[in-house]
Amino acid sequence: MTATEAGLRGSFELREERFDHAGWSASLLLPRAADELIDEREFEADERLPYWAELWPSARVLARHLLDAPPAEPAALELGCGVALPALALRRLGTDPLATDWYPDALRFARVNSERNGLGSLRTALLDWRHPPEGESYPLVIAADVLYEPRNATLLADLLPRVLAPGGRALIADPGRVYLPEFRNLMYAAGWRTTEIDRREETSDPATGARSTVRVWEVRGAAG
Repeated sequence: MTATEAGLRGSFELREERFDHAGWSASLLLPRAADELIDEREFEADERLPYWAELWPSARVLARHLLDAPPAEPAALELGCGVALPALALRRLGTDPLATDWYPDALRFARVNSERNGLGSLRTALLDWRHPPEGESYPLVIAADVLYEPRNATLLADLLPRVLAPGGRALIADPGRVYLPEFRNLMYAAGWRTTEIDRREETSDPATGARSTVRVWEVRGAAG
């Protein structure tokens, strides 16, 4: 056990989830219960909730898609990474991802999960979509299930042109959130294309066996 994992275990009650696909098996640590992490003051200040503390079906589907269709891009940016399964899939494939989230604790889990799965040190950074760093762009941007709040459609539509390199693309995995059409309309109005390139069923509730449909959308600019 690494020192960073030991520190995590000293700060959180943990659970483990496994992911297996295309010959790769990963063990991911997550907080025992996301509800235990809710901070009423943070919610009142900025409506922040610890969505990062779950391994959502969309993250699993995006990781499966990446493993089945390895991207040619040498570097990537993950938005709203949470415990960072898609970023870890990219590291497994040899891509250099930067995993970003709004929560510092999410990045702690992302780094530990990279190390404990033999993928080395994962680059991470805090990112507020409203204030992205100037002058940084990537050929590939990925995100899983990030359109769960009304404001996120506009924020994501504004952010992608600022963080995607010319000719780059984004891959957005979404389980049918009600704000997806708004995001697609905003991108269309700005001259961007959103194309469904993958669709998969994924378990959404292991206790009941319930499954959900997740689509992967490719987003490209007019010149992409």
